[in-house]
Formats: sequence, structure tokens, C-alpha cells
Amino acid sequence: MTTNSPPAVTSLMRWSIGDVTVTRIVDSPGHLDLAGMFSTTTESVQAIGWLVPDFATPDGVGLCDFASFVVDTPTRRIVVDTCWGDGKDLGPWDEFGGRSTSFLADFEAAGFPLDSVDLVVCTHLHADHVGYNTTLFDGRWVPTFPQARYVFNRAEFEYWSAPADYPMDPGMVALQEPTFRESVQPLVEAGLVDLVDGEHRLTPEIVLEPTLGHSIGHQSVRIVSGGKEALITGDIAHHPSQAARPEWGIGADYDAASAIETRRRIFADAADRGVVVIGTHWSAPTAGILSVDGDGFRLHPIAVDGASGNM
Repeated sequence: MTTNSPPAVTSLMRWSIGDVTVTRIVDSPGHLDLAGMFSTTTESVQAIGWLVPDFATPDGVGLCDFASFVVDTPTRRIVVDTCWGDGKDLGPWDEFGGRSTSFLADFEAAGFPLDSVDLVVCTHLHADHVGYNTTLFDGRWVPTFPQARYVFNRAEFEYWSAPADYPMDPGMVALQEPTFRESVQPLVEAGLVDLVDGEHRLTPEIVLEPTLGHSIGHQSVRIVSGGKEALITGDIAHHPSQAARPEWGIGADYDAASAIETRRRIFADAADRGVVVIGTHWSAPTAGILSVDGDGFRLHPIAVDGASGNM
């Protein structure tokens, strides 16, 4: 993934799922080298015509976003994933390191004071999902959301505590070691971390659901309220082309076979039952309904006006 690290995008997208409201706040947009990203195919991305123009350019460059989601339930305010963060040591991924952005100011300007957040959920602990967990203050990394509990999958947490056996790119370890030190460990020391196993209910409307493969303890966020249902994916699919071709995997997947099985299972269920899929890295319009399309699925985006969308 590449980006020029522009200022944060302040436009919001918002969806209502029964009594739950989901608001997307973008840290930074980026681009994907789709031709080189998927190690299991030689097929041209341009062959998937519906990706253009929302999710890819005509010449096959993938569009993506690094975003957080604020999930407001009747009882709790939950933040799902916290992007890259500012001022972080990202080892070999220095194009995202040491940044200074307007993301947190945009977050509060959107009507979400940092101290109003009750829970922060990380779908997994990769660097681009945990960065704003902490903020540098007087030379120390401190919790960004001071009133929140931080919810991590136990297997994910334990693995990245000592990731000696990462099976893929050794550069992942070089990236993840400073990430854990700056964006996770300070929360442990502050006594703010809750570790969960398997399926875990946060509120009557919100359940964390195991969706393993991209990482050892990956979890997605299922929302059920008022007869409506949605799923915030995390990284089960970095790009909508992986809905069209669930067999397309990336080199950073911890368990490629499990990642493929997860995509097929989750997307088949969503298509069968009309579940709204909200892609964590999917560029606007970001959310939609899936239908079966050959051996894969096609995304039918939900129309929004750039500020809000009601389902």
C-alpha cells in the first residue's frame, strides 16, 4: 500500500443499522498495486469491470483508505481500528512513520470527544489498525482515549508479544515490534486492556466474531439491530476485488488457506442474508450488499451523499 500521506480527509460517511450508527473517519487515502498484491493470480483486475471507478482506476490501480469507524450504540461508543497514528516508529515502513496529521482533530470535530469513547476494538494488531491507540505526550506514549477499555483478541495479543515465528515476510516483524511497543504495551501498563477469546459480545447489538487467516487472531465486528445487520470486515479483504475473487490472497496473510476460507464463508453468508458489508480499507462508497457472481461476489454499494447514509 502506498500513499503520499496527505492531511486527513474530513468528509464523513455514516450508516444507520437499526439503533446503531456507524461513522467512518478517514486517516489517509492510498493506492494498491493490485497487479503485484495478489500472489495467487495472473488475471487482470480490469477484467472485474464493476471495480471501476469507485475501487480502481481504469489502468488497474486499486483505491483504498485507512479509516476508523465510530460505532454508536444506545449504551456505548465504540471505535473500531485506529489506523497508523502520528509520530510512530514503523521500522521499514517509514513512509507512514513519524507523521503529524489532523486525524484526531477531525475526529473531535466530527462530534466525538476523545474522552467520550467507551471501547476501542482492534480487529487485529497490525500497525495500520492500532496507531492512534496511543499519543505521544511529554516523551511518553499515553492512551489516546483516556476513558476507554481496549479490546484485543487474546491469541493476537500473545502472538505479537513475541512474534519470532512469523511465517511470511520478516519485514512484518521489523514493523510489528515497534508497533507493539508504542501502540499496545503502554495500554497494558495503564491497565486498560481486555483480552477476549472466540466470539465475544460487547453490547446487545455488537459481537466480535473470529475471522481468522489474515492474522492469527483476526476478528470482525458484527452489528445486529432493529432487524438489520452489518459487518465491519477488518482485513479479511483489503480490497473489493477479493470479494469478486475470494481466492486472491496477499503475502502478509498469516494463514493463506484460512484467509480464503474465511472470505468465502463470510461473503456467502452476507450475500445469502443481505448483510451489509463495510470494508475497512474499501474506498468510498465503502459499504454495500453482496450478490453471487460466478465463483465470487459482486458488491452493490449503498448510496450516500458524502455526509450520511441511512439504511
